[in-house]
This record gives sequence, C-alpha cells and structure tokens, in this order.
Amino acid sequence: MREHLELPRPLLLVRTVLWNLTEAAGLPLGAAAIAAWLSGRNAGLLAGLAATWLTVVIRKVATRHVPSLLAITALVLTVQTVIVLATGQLWLYLLQFPLAQFVMCVLFARTARGPSPLVARLAAEVVALRQPASDIPGLHRFFQGATWLWSGIFLLMTVGMAVLMVTEPVGTFVMLSTAATAAFTVAGAGVSALWFRSVLRRLGLGLRFAARDLATGSASA
Repeated sequence: MREHLELPRPLLLVRTVLWNLTEAAGLPLGAAAIAAWLSGRNAGLLAGLAATWLTVVIRKVATRHVPSLLAITALVLTVQTVIVLATGQLWLYLLQFPLAQFVMCVLFARTARGPSPLVARLAAEVVALRQPASDIPGLHRFFQGATWLWSGIFLLMTVGMAVLMVTEPVGTFVMLSTAATAAFTVAGAGVSALWFRSVLRRLGLGLRFAARDLATGSASA
C-alpha cells in the first residue's frame, strides 16, 4: 500500500502556520514597533526581545517544548540586540544584518548531517507535516540536503550583506539587503518545494490532507 505524508486539513494548516509566524515574528515586531514609537529605537529592541523570550518561557512551561522557529528567533534577536545596544557606532549597528544571516547559516549547518535536520523539524512544527511511521532513508536524505541548501543560502546572504555594508550608503544598504533577503527566501522556498515534490515521486510517496486533525487527533468536520 502506498505510503503518504500528511498535512493538516486546509483550515487547520492555515491556523498552524499563522500561529507559528505570529509567535516567531508577529509578537516581537508588534512589541518593538509600539515601544519604539513610544520611547525610541532601543526601547523597541528590548521590547521585541522581551516579547520573544516571554513567549519562549510560556511555551516551555505550558508544553515543555519550544518550536525551532521561535528558538531561532530568540537567538538571532538576542545577538542583534546585544550588538546594537553595546555600541553607538553605525558600522557595528549595520553588522547585525549579515551577522544574523551567519547565525542562521551555522544553525542550519550544525543539524544538516544529524538525525534531526532543521528543515525536517521546521516542516513538522510550522506546517505540521507528518511523515510515515516507517523510516525512509531517501526522505531523511532530502531533509538533510534541504538543510544544507538553506545553510548555503544564509551564507550567500551573509557575504552579500557584508559587501553591501562596506560599499553602499546606509539607505541603499537597507533597501538592497531587504530586497535580497526576500528574493533569496522566495527562491529557496521554491527550489525546496520542487525538490521535495521530485523526491516524493521518486520514492513513490504521496502527500495528502489528514483525515483527522493532526494537532488534536479529533475527527475533522
């Protein structure tokens, strides 16, 4: 019988993705924006960091598990905030952008050869992808390869931002680095999705919506 990977039913899938993105990005950005508007840049940075770590603590206490995306956000924001607050020099402030990409590169690379590559963890947590019960080496190799792919993408962004930082004015640097981040992220997601699809076809695996909600195990309406 053909084995399948399963995603939550569409409505639950959307809720799962939005919840994870809200925890990892929405809450810290919202807190930072409000605090920066009220008290300035440094207050915004501290508020965003505080919101992230508060979410980490609540998650740990309530579920005994901190999602990988939230943990990555907490680490990156901590590094960025320390750099920004430790000095008032402009070049060190700008250094936070390539440094954040380098931290991501290292995080992905550290797990790429192990039993739990980061892309597999993110797929399980962010979109609640459930793999077959039986171990499928080819699928594991895909997640390892995809983790290396994203590590390489973050390394390219690190190098690109470092070059822009020393060659372009501040305004141009911020604009180009933002555009590059969006472009590399979209390109990486597209390549990963196409690669994933080809791997599923080669391994004879299907992809379907679960008949029961993955998050609750209750029967779907």
